[in-house]
Amino acid sequence: MRERFGWVSSNMQPGGIIVHAASVGEVIAIKPFVEGLLLRFPELPITVTTFTPTGSAQVVKSFHNRVQHCYLPLDISFCVHLFYKLMRPQAMVLMETEIWPTIIQRCYKSNIPLVLINARLSEKSLAHYQKLTWLITPALNKLSAIMCQSQDNAEHFMRLGANSDKVSVSGNLKYDIDITDSLREKIAELSQFVDTKQRKVLVLGSSHQGEEDVALVAYRTLKERFNDLLLIIVPRHPERFDGVAQLVLKQQLNLVRRSESKPVTTDDDVWLIDSLGELVACYAISDISIIAGSFSDVGGHNPLEAAVFAKPIVVGPNMANFKDMNQKLVDGRGIIQLDHNEELSNTLFNLLLDEQLISDIGKNAEQVILENQGATQLSIDTLANSLTH
Repeated sequence: MRERFGWVSSNMQPGGIIVHAASVGEVIAIKPFVEGLLLRFPELPITVTTFTPTGSAQVVKSFHNRVQHCYLPLDISFCVHLFYKLMRPQAMVLMETEIWPTIIQRCYKSNIPLVLINARLSEKSLAHYQKLTWLITPALNKLSAIMCQSQDNAEHFMRLGANSDKVSVSGNLKYDIDITDSLREKIAELSQFVDTKQRKVLVLGSSHQGEEDVALVAYRTLKERFNDLLLIIVPRHPERFDGVAQLVLKQQLNLVRRSESKPVTTDDDVWLIDSLGELVACYAISDISIIAGSFSDVGGHNPLEAAVFAKPIVVGPNMANFKDMNQKLVDGRGIIQLDHNEELSNTLFNLLLDEQLISDIGKNAEQVILENQGATQLSIDTLANSLTH
C-alpha cells in the first residue's frame, strides 16, 4: 500500500527507465524488451512496475536482482508526484491499454519520454474511451510514441484522437518469444512427472469458471477411445485451485495435484497445476494445447505460448483479446477455432487420430511466430531515440 501511494523504498535507485507491466501475462510478454534494455542501457537502473502480487512474483522469477521492482502508484496527483520525486526517471514505458492520464501528464510536464508499446485498443475499449475523450485524447497526444500491435489498433487510437505522427505499427511483442534456459529447466522438471511417450497429453491453459466443465466433458468422451489420454488443467487464478480439484473429483476422475509433487501414474486422468509460472512449460510437454478464456466471455489468452513449441492449438469461439494474432494463426493454418464449445470433443478426436495433422498444424503455428518477430527491437530503438532528443 505504501508503494501504491507513491512511497517507494529508499533502496530503489533513481534516474533510470521505468517499464510498467500490469500483471503476469504482461511481465512475460515484456521480458525480451526488458532484456534488450539491460543490454542497451547497462549504466541505467531498470525498474519494472506491476499492479498485482502475482505480477510482482513473476518479475522476481524472470529477472531476479537484475531489475528493480515496485508497484505503480495510483493515478492520483499526490501519489504520482511522490513517486516521480523519489524515482526521477529518465524515461517511462507503458504497454497495451495502460493509459494513465496523471502519470502521462507528469512525464509531459517534466519532459520525460513516455512510450506506449505493444499498444492495443479493441472496438469495445474504443467505444468506452470515446465517452471520455476529454480526458483520454489529450493524454494520448502527450505520449512520445504509440507503437501498435496491428493496423486496426493504430486506426482505433487515431479514431480516439491520437495524432497520426505519434502512431505507428510495430507488431506484437508477444511474437518475440525467448525460450530461456530457466524455461528449459522447467520443461525438464515437469517431464519427470509425466511419461509423455506413454501418454497423449492435452493441456487446458489459463482456464476460467465454467471452462473446465467444457474440457472435462470432452475428456470423458475421448477417454473411451484413447485410454492413455491425460488432461492437464492450469487454472488462470490461484484462488480457484481447490474448486477445480473438487470439480474433477465430482466427475469421478482420478486427480493428482502438482503441489503434491507426485508422479502422474497411468491411472491418473487429470493433473491439476496448482502452482504459478508453469503454464508455458506445460504447453511444451503437450500433444495438443487448448487455450482457455476463449470458451467464455473472457476473450481468450495468448496462443503463442504454445505455438513457439510447434504445438497444434485449439481455441473456443471468443478470441476477442487476441483478434489480430488469432487471425494470423487461422490464416496460417496454425490454429483450430471452434464455432461452438460443443465441438471440442470431435475436434480433439480428429486430431488424436492423425499424427501428421498434429505435426502440420504445430509447424504452421511456429512459422507464424517466425514471420512476425521484430517488435521488441523496434520498440527499444524508438525508446532510445526518444532519450537522445
